[in-house]
Amino acid sequence: MDSPRIIFEDNHLLVAYKPVGYLSQSDGSDAPDMLSFLKTYIKDKYNKPGNVYLGLVHRLDRNVSGVMVFARTSKCASRLSDQIRKGTVTKRYKAKVSGELNGGGKLINYLVKDDKANKALVYDEEVSGAKRCELIYEAGSFNGKCTEVDIELITGRFHQIRAQFAHIGHPLLGDIKYGGPGSEEGLVLKSYYLAFDHPTTGERLEFSL
Repeated sequence: MDSPRIIFEDNHLLVAYKPVGYLSQSDGSDAPDMLSFLKTYIKDKYNKPGNVYLGLVHRLDRNVSGVMVFARTSKCASRLSDQIRKGTVTKRYKAKVSGELNGGGKLINYLVKDDKANKALVYDEEVSGAKRCELIYEAGSFNGKCTEVDIELITGRFHQIRAQFAHIGHPLLGDIKYGGPGSEEGLVLKSYYLAFDHPTTGERLEFSL
């Protein structure tokens, strides 16, 4: 398993790489998680006594790797969360989907989380309890079995990318839960780009893997 690594840090925030296998935050199991790892990192590096504050403002699934930002103050957490709500945070992903997908476009659906199955149900029309989900994609090369896809996430819903592409008949490579073909690589989905405005200076920060 890869280890997390720090990409950027200052007094207000911390940007880090989350490897596959790490949870965004603990679920009570023995699985490693980013929040605990980074709190320990801060505590050790800065010799901080007591509890370390670190705000989780967005998540990546356990089987997805990529770049994440964490808030080192509650004010920063509030401002980053506000940017996410307003849609000024840019998140881009690379994925491989089964079958041949051409061109690009926008997917707009309505998503309901099925807690019992731990799965997202996708609808074309709004239904009770559903949340609107939206993404933009651009199809890349096709190798005869799967297509590389570049994705910009407009809304960040539970299993959104996985569920939306499965809904249009192109489940992600390695995504057995949503009907995708098995893959030695596991689930082929990576958050490779993150951009947002610094919560105190206003400077636009961009990070890519």
